[in-house]
Amino acid sequence: MIYKVIGLMSGSSLDGLDIAYVQLDEVRGKWEYQILAAECVPYNEDWRKRLISATSLTVSEFLELDTEYGKFLGESVNDFIARHSLDHKVHFIASHGHTVYHSPSTATTGQIGSGAAIAAMTGLPVINDLRATDVALGGQGAPIVPIGDRLLFGNYKYLLNIGGIANLTVQDNSDNAIAFDVCPANQILNELARRTGREMDENGTIASGGALQAGLLKVLEDHPYYTAKAPKSLSNEMAMAIGSWLLQDTSSKVADLLHTACHHVADQVVAAINNNGGSEKAGQVLVTGGGAFNTFLLELLRAKLDQIGVEVVVPEADVVKYKEALVMALIGTLRWREEVNVLSSVTGATRDSVSGALWLG
Repeated sequence: MIYKVIGLMSGSSLDGLDIAYVQLDEVRGKWEYQILAAECVPYNEDWRKRLISATSLTVSEFLELDTEYGKFLGESVNDFIARHSLDHKVHFIASHGHTVYHSPSTATTGQIGSGAAIAAMTGLPVINDLRATDVALGGQGAPIVPIGDRLLFGNYKYLLNIGGIANLTVQDNSDNAIAFDVCPANQILNELARRTGREMDENGTIASGGALQAGLLKVLEDHPYYTAKAPKSLSNEMAMAIGSWLLQDTSSKVADLLHTACHHVADQVVAAINNNGGSEKAGQVLVTGGGAFNTFLLELLRAKLDQIGVEVVVPEADVVKYKEALVMALIGTLRWREEVNVLSSVTGATRDSVSGALWLG
């Protein structure tokens, strides 16, 4: 079977909306993919502020934001379809939405972006609300990308996505996988970079010129989240709380804070692999997400992982940038087929689930 799907992903780094038009081919349970067109629609400052402050809204304001953001997603898809001449070429849309609240301990998670609004705007079927069933079943609802790691990238032992929050999947030769959020990443790096008037520290240039603040690094690594065992996940608020020691430091240079933050990310990735890679840790780690373009961070990762026999692999740019949107398209396709798309072995739910709400266009 061949499916042509638009996957939508908005991450915690708040750099913009990722849109990927992909072809997914399934033959006897084996999946292959092609990213046929993709782009990132940057958020303007108004949308960034509205998404950041969503949890402080009244009930009516929150519901209206959900609808407005759904219309924004729909308009963005319509513009994307027009730019790439995709009329009548899309089977359906799979939308992650934007996470504004995530509390697995209370069986609650919220990704805004009304599926009904997207369907109404585009006239296409829409699958969204991809985490809710898993959370209702007692799971963390995150990470949900490991089903894509298994079906599309099964030849890698480790898969690391460095977005607003870094997350790691550890695969073995069976159908088992361990996956969890590792630590805050671009959320903190981008916030620090904005102090210099930039949206990000491109290539890690500022960080590379800084000096390590060893005391600050020790405070960061002592956070209790890092001693908790998987399954576990970070909300945006918890990730920012961990990074607050960096963000509240007014005595250090921004370059030093960025330098220290990069070391923290690299150290936590190495610790995560050491603690979860089994007796034979050697293998390849596929690195995607915006952090894969941070040259300084990648140099740190390569140097530290080389010591335990783990090779860093960075794929082609479209996979680096749009892997999560690609996986959302796959998760939506599995939902369309009524097949398992969230793994309980990863999230800790009572069972695997077929997750997602379907809205007909």
